[in-house]
Order: sequence, then C-alpha cells, then structure tokens
Amino acid sequence: MKQVILITLCALFSFAQVNAQDTVKKDKKETITLLVEGMDCANCVKKIEKNIAFEKGVTDLKCDLATKTATVTYRTDRTDEAKVLAAFKKIGMEAKVQKEGEAQAAKACCGGCSGSETGHKHKHNH
Repeated sequence: MKQVILITLCALFSFAQVNAQDTVKKDKKETITLLVEGMDCANCVKKIEKNIAFEKGVTDLKCDLATKTATVTYRTDRTDEAKVLAAFKKIGMEAKVQKEGEAQAAKACCGGCSGSETGHKHKHNH
C-alpha cells in the first residue's frame, strides 16, 4: 500500500513539474523599440497608448515623443512582432523596428539637424 501511495505522489510531482515548465515557456516576453513616423504630438501618443497598450499580448508600452519611439513588451505566446506592427498600421501610423544603433543616433540629435547626420528625419519647430 505504501508503494502505491509513493508511486502516485511521485507521478503527481513529476506532472506538476512538467506543467510548471510549460507555463514558463508560455510567459516568455519580448521587447521591441519602434520608430513611429506619425507620432508628432501628445494626441498621437494618447492614440497609441489607448490602442496599442490593449492589443492582445501587449504587457507594457512606453512612448517617447522626443525620439518618436514606442517601446512595446509583449508575450510571445499571444502575439508577435508582425502583429504589433500591424496594430500600428491599423491606427494609421507607420512603425518600424529600430535597431540599437539607430536608437543611439536619434538620442544624439542636436535638436537642429537635418537628419542626414544621424540617419533620421524629422521636423524642428523652433
């Protein structure tokens, strides 16, 4: 009788571990930084926050109007990069994944450049 109970407990313990490992895989998150061409004002930021933050799988969203970027964290089991980009297109904004070097160039902008020095284009309203 003790062997049957011991075997049952071992089986349950093993099943619980496998199930816990599956949960860890499903909760994997990815973060991407997007350059959003149409993000020109505070209303644009609000539009992104109201729509993209509630897309399926999106867990975090931060917008930076100065660099026209949106940093999106999402669950990989619920969505992917292509779906996030499609969500921006759905609200009328073009977004593209920003590589790490491009992010540094945008932050280094002098505030009055033409965009050619840093590889990005924007308007300056002085």
